[in-house]
Amino acid sequence: MKAINAIRMGGMDLLPLVEGGKGVAISTGVTAGHWAACGGIGTMSAVNADSYDEQGNRIPQVYRGRTRRERHEELIRYAIAGGIAQARRAYEIAGGKGRIHANILWEMGGAERVITGIMEQAKGLINGLTCGAGMPYRLSDIAAKFNVHYYPIVSSARAFNALWKRAYHKAAALLGGVVYEDPWLAGGHNGLSNSEDPTKPEDPYPRVLALRNVMRESGLAETPIIMAGGVWWLEEWEHWIDNPELGPIAFQFGTRPLLTQESPIGDAWKRKLLTLKEGDIFLNRFSPTGFYSSAVNNAFISELRERNERQVAYTAEPVGEHLAEFGVGPRKRTVYLTPADLGRVTEWEAHGFTEALRTPDSTLIFVTPEKAREILADQVACMGCLSQCRFSNWSQVEPEFSTGKKADARSFCIQKTLQTVAHDSDRDEIMEHNLMFSGHNGFRFGTDPFYSNGFIPTVRQLFDRILTGR
Repeated sequence: MKAINAIRMGGMDLLPLVEGGKGVAISTGVTAGHWAACGGIGTMSAVNADSYDEQGNRIPQVYRGRTRRERHEELIRYAIAGGIAQARRAYEIAGGKGRIHANILWEMGGAERVITGIMEQAKGLINGLTCGAGMPYRLSDIAAKFNVHYYPIVSSARAFNALWKRAYHKAAALLGGVVYEDPWLAGGHNGLSNSEDPTKPEDPYPRVLALRNVMRESGLAETPIIMAGGVWWLEEWEHWIDNPELGPIAFQFGTRPLLTQESPIGDAWKRKLLTLKEGDIFLNRFSPTGFYSSAVNNAFISELRERNERQVAYTAEPVGEHLAEFGVGPRKRTVYLTPADLGRVTEWEAHGFTEALRTPDSTLIFVTPEKAREILADQVACMGCLSQCRFSNWSQVEPEFSTGKKADARSFCIQKTLQTVAHDSDRDEIMEHNLMFSGHNGFRFGTDPFYSNGFIPTVRQLFDRILTGR
């Protein structure tokens, strides 16, 4: 195994190991600080991070606003306070070593306001801004305002080229690195384009080489590329290290830091990670963001899959084969189904799925009365955690604050489930019935001898282990 030598990133010589940012409230100042103290880049999540009272107790994010817009403003205040709190913790723990980055999602609600508010009050604590989940054209402007380096997350050379030509070339000196996030292997939200097949993963090497070639054309031959998604043992990536064709390469670890002693996730989550099997991580498109995402295939995902399968198209008037009358809602307003679909609906109703909910695509999905009440309550309680949400039809764009489409019950409230799983993951039933993001290599916890007999390392022990190549 080749030696892992420091490379220049963000104006400093660092070991090329990066902690991947995981929100909501999973990549904390504690994990980021300890990772940075090892000489790498620790990443705290600035996505609705936790804040604390004077006694150090976590402040629950309770929303009291009567309207979505009022709750959206509350969410932004919580997010700014949380980001500042986590930055302070990370800075204190790192002790001047490594680098601390803040990770944001461009499609999160009030993203620009949140990171600006954090940076204004955390000057000198955060060294870099990492951002993905969308096309963050404004990232370079924000970085320039606070004179910190920025690290866009992309999944193709084409995406970076668009960002560079539109905005980033104006702040080239502050581009600390480019994160290539493998859209088939990374955890959380994935950047698959419409031209890419989610069932046919592509080798990352030629895709990263294409990114490097675009960067070379733009004078960025020595700007590091950070490989994210699918990285476990570095010996499996040895041909990437000191490879002149690829140029400077660093490696990002998002899933592995979940299973450390400093990780804030509960015992049930950690136990679950140790028992995952290959194929347990499911690439799906249920997220209210509209992006693909990778998550553990538990009862939560299964219910969403089944909910989407109990779906039929309808018309408002009899058209073509849509001749069978069906009553929707309390007033039983007539729509028209095909006779075959009406037969399917009758069978679903016999099994208790008696509530029909309309979707933006002129389809009906069928759920139990209990699930229908839960869906509608979650839609009403929306706090605008995304820039736009297909589940609730919220949009942060004035004056309507709406996407203009029907709320889509085929999705779910992502803020609700991520807050639950982040703060109540000591119980197995919570992990079974909530969204559990993971990279596709999560099953390797159960096969890697490093974790034999349920061993859970410290961040330092994990970092040192990674440096061995294994």
